[in-house]
Amino acid sequence: TQLMVQEARALRAVPGDRLASFITRPEIGVEYSRDWLSEQPVGKLDEQTRCLAEALYFEARGESVRGQFAVAEVILNRVDSALFPDTVCGVIHQGTGRKYQCQFTYTCDGHPDTIANKAAFDQVSRVARVMVAGAPRRLTDGATHYHTRAVNPRWARVYPRTATIGVHHFYRKPTQVSQN
Repeated sequence: TQLMVQEARALRAVPGDRLASFITRPEIGVEYSRDWLSEQPVGKLDEQTRCLAEALYFEARGESVRGQFAVAEVILNRVDSALFPDTVCGVIHQGTGRKYQCQFTYTCDGHPDTIANKAAFDQVSRVARVMVAGAPRRLTDGATHYHTRAVNPRWARVYPRTATIGVHHFYRKPTQVSQN
């Protein structure tokens, strides 16, 4: 019963609209192809969707459609994790302000964040819109971290790899078991 009380307390701490989004979102059918994606609307982006689109532009615009969706999954998996901020913009800008001490390098590398390729931004905006609307996250098996094959961060030695898509490896934080 103690576990049930703890779970009920945790559920009460989740804002009502966020909790409802877990329950009421219908599954969106997604095809990981440029043709399918080009049929999706771009339109005006709300703040959270714009943050995700910008992150995808700077982190994955050269990736395949699958690779872009996979990076979006990681960001949204972090939003859903208690270990990270609970908004897309919060996750993306976590640590920004300290050079190279942020979660997403483009936010703290000192270079201007200029979107120069409108076609690429339109594509990642479509990915962002579909993902924020509730598309299934089935590419990375719950990954909360990723890196390019060009680097080998220390944490990657202990985090289980869940997928490799394009030039990115995806990982999930290992399960921690408490000890008495």
